[in-house]
Amino acid sequence: MRAVNPKHPKTQAPTVESTELTVAEIVSTAYHEGVEAACQLAEPLLSQVEVRAAITFCADEACVAAEAYCQGCRKWTEKEGLATFDQYCRRFSSIRFADSGLKLEPGGPLPPVVFRSLDELAKTWAGEEYWFLARRVIRRLKKLEDPRPKQLAGIDEDALPSPALILVRPQLADNIGMAARAMANFGLDDLRLVEPRDGWPNEKARAAAAGANFIIDAAKATGSLAEAVADLNFVCATTALQRDLAKPVLTPEQAAQEIHRRTELGQRCGIIFGPERSGLETDEVAMADAIVMVPVNPRFASLNLAQAVLLVSYEWLKETRRGTLGRVAPYESELRPGLNTRGSRPATKEELYGFFDHLESELARLGFFNPPHRRQVVMRNIKSMFSRMDATEQEVRTLRGIVATLAHGKGAGRKTPS
Repeated sequence: MRAVNPKHPKTQAPTVESTELTVAEIVSTAYHEGVEAACQLAEPLLSQVEVRAAITFCADEACVAAEAYCQGCRKWTEKEGLATFDQYCRRFSSIRFADSGLKLEPGGPLPPVVFRSLDELAKTWAGEEYWFLARRVIRRLKKLEDPRPKQLAGIDEDALPSPALILVRPQLADNIGMAARAMANFGLDDLRLVEPRDGWPNEKARAAAAGANFIIDAAKATGSLAEAVADLNFVCATTALQRDLAKPVLTPEQAAQEIHRRTELGQRCGIIFGPERSGLETDEVAMADAIVMVPVNPRFASLNLAQAVLLVSYEWLKETRRGTLGRVAPYESELRPGLNTRGSRPATKEELYGFFDHLESELARLGFFNPPHRRQVVMRNIKSMFSRMDATEQEVRTLRGIVATLAHGKGAGRKTPS
């Protein structure tokens, strides 16, 4: 097995033994393309054990002890003291951009490099937090090996796939985490991000998810809305503003019904949410098949991002009828809307009428009916009152015990009159 060399004598970076392949290259490939693709980076091919060892090295930040960092990592940028983008570029003898063919020749001591674009070069200077990427790859691998997180969260793998929720340019990582938590509450698990302001992955989002980590770990960030919805057949856009667009306008309930119908036909659907401050742009709304608008107070129509996600997610779960009332422990049965009888069966009419006879006889014995000719009317009202209770068998027995105790004294309530 080829272990990680903490400090390659030539590149001064952590590499795989007997190669110049840096740990950062392995982590980046494993994160963006998968572990199998990372195995193809060296000749002979790396084993999955070797790839995992490199990823673990990065996740544990083992490079700090050796004071050797991969070029392009934020730790390397900080160590080199490259305060400006210009300082960074002057280190290379030449820089070529593959997309445009443009070539710069700063004349620095380092060998020529090729970048896809100026944005990629700038990102390399700013530095990627590769250790966060490595930790996320490890979480993905653990999730593949152990499917329990979704099972424990109540996600039914055999049910219809839930719609994808696409957050466009979300400004706060905390809101992403809270949106993921709302999704988990209502059984959705496909989260997609378009140009998140605080970058991705983000530990703040993970903390705010409050346990919905399987959604955060699986979330993918893309550079455009078109890329995020490319595999979907039907997409709704949420907005609080009226748009001059000829499109169906749906409530969250109607949108859930339409998405459920299309999902049953085998279509993949999604719902787009805009940035917290301004919402979706009209051109982005135009990319959707339908518009979703929530009935709100017209003087205060803007919803928090996580609130909007929660509301739409609730309608989806309600439509699929897969939810339960609150948490259900393994030893508990599901609650249903309506009267909770706590396991006691409803009283039969025989039991209820027996209570009426018992109550009437005791009231008559104690002289309650005065004048006597009102007895029938009074009992009719009493029977009507108790009939509205929808009483259980246990409650009827309790009522008969109360009557017996009031009529005959302490202890008599334990003996139900025949």
